Amino acid sequence: MAFSSVQAPFVNPVVPFSGTIQGGLQDGLQITVNGTVLHAHGTRFAVNFQTGFSDNDIAFHFNPRFEEGGYVVCNTKQKGRWGPEERKMNMPFQMGIPFEIRFLVQSSGFQVTVNGNFYTNYIHRVPFHRVDNISVTGTVGLTHISFQNTRAVPVQPAFSVMQFSQPARFAPKPKGRKPKVSRSPPWLPLADLPLSSRQPIPFFTSIPGGLYPSKSITITGIVLPYAQRFHINLRSGNDIAFHLNPRFDENAVVRNTQTNNSWGPEERGLNRSMPFVRGQGFLVRCPAWSSRGLRRGR
Repeated sequence: MAFSSVQAPFVNPVVPFSGTIQGGLQDGLQITVNGTVLHAHGTRFAVNFQTGFSDNDIAFHFNPRFEEGGYVVCNTKQKGRWGPEERKMNMPFQMGIPFEIRFLVQSSGFQVTVNGNFYTNYIHRVPFHRVDNISVTGTVGLTHISFQNTRAVPVQPAFSVMQFSQPARFAPKPKGRKPKVSRSPPWLPLADLPLSSRQPIPFFTSIPGGLYPSKSITITGIVLPYAQRFHINLRSGNDIAFHLNPRFDENAVVRNTQTNNSWGPEERGLNRSMPFVRGQGFLVRCPAWSSRGLRRGR
């Protein structure tokens, strides 16, 4: 199991908004903007990826306009001068309806997805590594702006492999052809799920086909600012094969197994500092290894 930290999200930012992108744009960084277009006198809003807090140098200007039937303008501004506009006549936004925009930074350009559907590619006109700020203006209300490194490799595991003190029941690996997996399984990273698909807490779901070697579960989320504890359980019937329990009140991450309503000995040791931080995002990856444990992240 491995953890990967991400930049803390901006929650309920006030528009007009301008915020720093820590470390600047990088290949594989995905920035997700969630909000609602407001019913107001204005007919436009814009998301800008720019250098610094000035709007003189904007690498990517994404500008939906509810005029003339609706369209989206994409452009770049260098030293205060706009380049040629790229107009997309398909308007994916509606007044008063929540939206989700994902901007994925790639070596060739920005890939833009709106409400889970691919919208456009915008080829870089200036080096994207110059961008260190995101701003949002216009008639829009924001709920949050989040960040995810889609190409992050698992970091050194935060703790040793969990070995079950008593046998845990896992579903056997299916024989023959591999079972089909839904395009939107319940363990998809939070940033990859449409806003309407994100689940309330507490959340329970089955794992299609059970766990078997090579199967992996990835969970991303945000620790609430005043959290004391939370837990993730991998269950087998009424038993808990693996219990992951970060405890901020004890500065510990407890791992355990519960069989026949009895807990085994706790594991608390960490070879690094507490990997979870209040108010910040996290990623937990659980690769299955065998019927006796969970594999380390590489």
